Amino acid sequence: MAASGAYIAAMGADHIVARRNSLVGSIGVIFQFPNVTDLLKNVGVKMEDIKSSPLKAAPNGYEPTSPEARAAINALVVDSYDWFKGLVAERRALSDAKLAAVTDGRVFTGHQGLELQLVDELGDERTARAWLSREKGVPESLRTRTWSSKTVGDEFGWLRGSASWLLSAVGLQEAAQLVSRIARGALERTQLDGLLALWHPQIGS
Repeated sequence: MAASGAYIAAMGADHIVARRNSLVGSIGVIFQFPNVTDLLKNVGVKMEDIKSSPLKAAPNGYEPTSPEARAAINALVVDSYDWFKGLVAERRALSDAKLAAVTDGRVFTGHQGLELQLVDELGDERTARAWLSREKGVPESLRTRTWSSKTVGDEFGWLRGSASWLLSAVGLQEAAQLVSRIARGALERTQLDGLLALWHPQIGS
């Protein structure tokens, strides 16, 4: 799969090889956040804060999102989207019409991506090795290293933190402490600088 953030990474290559049924594209930006306002009302919890300005830590999920906060986040999304589209246009040498056809957020198969100029060739690792050997003089026998994460689910440390807070709010202190410890460990391993790029296959109702 080379969609969304993975496609950004792929565009750093001089030649993109995809499998026939790979998922590519997902060129767009999304900002999601939970809002637990009604849940807190049901359990009798009210979140209060003191902050320097109205848009500090907004949206926060504990109160209805203000029009001003929504506009600020929308501006962030639009700016990031413009950067993403510009990167695609530059790296893939697409005309305005072709760019518009591939930047509406949808995903494509590798076969579709080839026709749309999102990828350069269909194949697998052997295909990529052959291209490197032919075009760059890289020996096909050169060893490659396969990397994979040793942990699964750590990217949701923020969710565990929210769960810990809610458990504490309804009196489940021991469960809250356990979740909090897990969340802190996850956060230490997954801190990021900047926006997180990902492909989310199911968004909606």
